[in-house]
Amino acid sequence: METTPPQLPNSTTEADGSAVVRVLGYNVRSLRDDTDALARVISACAPDLVLVQEAPRFFRWRKKLARLARAADLVMLSGGGTAAGPALLCSLRATVERTEDVLLPLTPGLHRRGLATAVVRFGGARLGVVSCHLSLQQDERHEQGGMVLDRLAGMGVEHVVVGGDINERPDGRTFRRLAADLQDCWATAPWGGEFTSTPAAPHQRIDAIFATKGVEVLGCGVPLGHPGVREDDLRAATDHLPVLAALRVPAG
Repeated sequence: METTPPQLPNSTTEADGSAVVRVLGYNVRSLRDDTDALARVISACAPDLVLVQEAPRFFRWRKKLARLARAADLVMLSGGGTAAGPALLCSLRATVERTEDVLLPLTPGLHRRGLATAVVRFGGARLGVVSCHLSLQQDERHEQGGMVLDRLAGMGVEHVVVGGDINERPDGRTFRRLAADLQDCWATAPWGGEFTSTPAAPHQRIDAIFATKGVEVLGCGVPLGHPGVREDDLRAATDHLPVLAALRVPAG
């Protein structure tokens, strides 16, 4: 797929209270594929936060999501069925201040969408976190992009990271709406691979991680060639490729 990228910085807490945080965004297709391969990919990326889309939402969804978290040495943070699919997982490095699952307005005939949100701390760094999966329908998707930005503004946190399946390429108006207010982490500090869909023949970037302007993006992209991330696992795990970012979050 790609040549081996340079190593992303490891998670650290600095003397000044800032923190380097690894964030993974991943559409897991309701765990309908090879969950062992999925857990191996997540573990190899060594994330502090996993921003999940299409988490299980129906029968025994909590048990299924908890099993994935445990297999990847993580814990459930928020979301899943109560957020209509988006979910958050975290490592024990995170100190959790609060979580909130948000259901977005339902358009008749379309799939219900929601947001999984949290505020966490890593050392002296305080970070808002949002996982989203936007609509396939263009106008609804654009409205939902605005709702994501409104939610960020109301979290009361200076530094926020957003990860999601945008269902749109970077030249689309919703993607551009988000990137006008936030850093598109791939565009800011490209690393690894760019395209997230599909694993067998990546040709488009429809999944992304965004961060507020005060966050330093150290690198972001699909972890192709990353140590421990195998190409056969990426193809077997789900129908999207993950996005991994290393972010330096200031103290405060």
